[in-house]
Amino acid sequence: MVPLAAAARDVAAGRQLYASCANCHAVGPAARHGFGPHLNALVGRKAGSLPGYAFSPAMKGSGLVWSQATLTAFLRSPGDVVPGTKMRYWGVGLNEQKVADLLAYLASAESGSR
Repeated sequence: MVPLAAAARDVAAGRQLYASCANCHAVGPAARHGFGPHLNALVGRKAGSLPGYAFSPAMKGSGLVWSQATLTAFLRSPGDVVPGTKMRYWGVGLNEQKVADLLAYLASAESGSR
């Protein structure tokens, strides 16, 4: 695993990866919940704790805190990490580098610096 702090992050590559997330999730200063919750301030947030979104009981009770490691595992196989999750994404083989790139894009987008 490539630790997030050590990974060379590529915001442009992360933006390309985010395109498949944008169908359900928003990010940025005007982000709102859609089919999925918005992704602002994702890293460090307890899974299922964002106000205003109807998370599954499984997500609320998962005890996960989002980090590079938990996001990598979840994006690879949501149903294995949180059985009963509402997320219907079967993954695209994201590795730690791709997650680092995606998180770099999300951080830039939520601050409006995309």
